[in-house]
Amino acid sequence: MIQPTESQDFKSLLGCFATGVTVATTLDAGGERSGMTASAVAAVSLDPPLLLLCVDRHATFHAAVEAGQGFALNVLASNQERISRIFADSGGDPFAEAEFRNESGGFPLLEGAVAHIVCTLWGSHKAGDHTVFFGTVTGGEVFDRPPLLHYRSQYTTVGSDNRTVI
Repeated sequence: MIQPTESQDFKSLLGCFATGVTVATTLDAGGERSGMTASAVAAVSLDPPLLLLCVDRHATFHAAVEAGQGFALNVLASNQERISRIFADSGGDPFAEAEFRNESGGFPLLEGAVAHIVCTLWGSHKAGDHTVFFGTVTGGEVFDRPPLLHYRSQYTTVGSDNRTVI
C-alpha cells in the first residue's frame, strides 16, 4: 500500500487517473498573453455553468489569471502533444510556437483543439500550494477531433475513428 505522504507517491497515485489535457490561456493586467498546460480541470456546476482550474501559486500563469477577468481552456487534440509540452515549459513565449486566434474577449484560442471553453472569473480558493480558480462558462466551440489524454506520465488518446461506444 502506498502512503501518499510523499509528493512522488501522491503523483504516482494520481497518474492512474487518465485526464484530458488542456492549455489554459488568459491576458494579464497589462494585456499580455499567458498560458499553461493544465490537467487539473473539472466541471463544478450546471446552473450556473462553472468549472475549476487548479494553478500552482508559483506559476507565472497564476498572477496573470488572478489579475485578469477570466480564462479560456483549450482542450487539446491527439496531435497536439508538442503544444502541451511547449506550454508546460517555463521560459520563452509559447505563443510564438503555437497557432492561435483571439476570441472576442481577447483570450488566445489555440487552433486545432478539440474544444475552446471561455470563462469569466467567478472566484478562487487557496488549496495547499495551488489556487482553485472557478470560471463561469460564457461560450465555447467543439470540433470533431480525438482528444489528447495523459495517463501514467504518458500521452495517449482514444479511438481515432471518432466513434462513441456506449
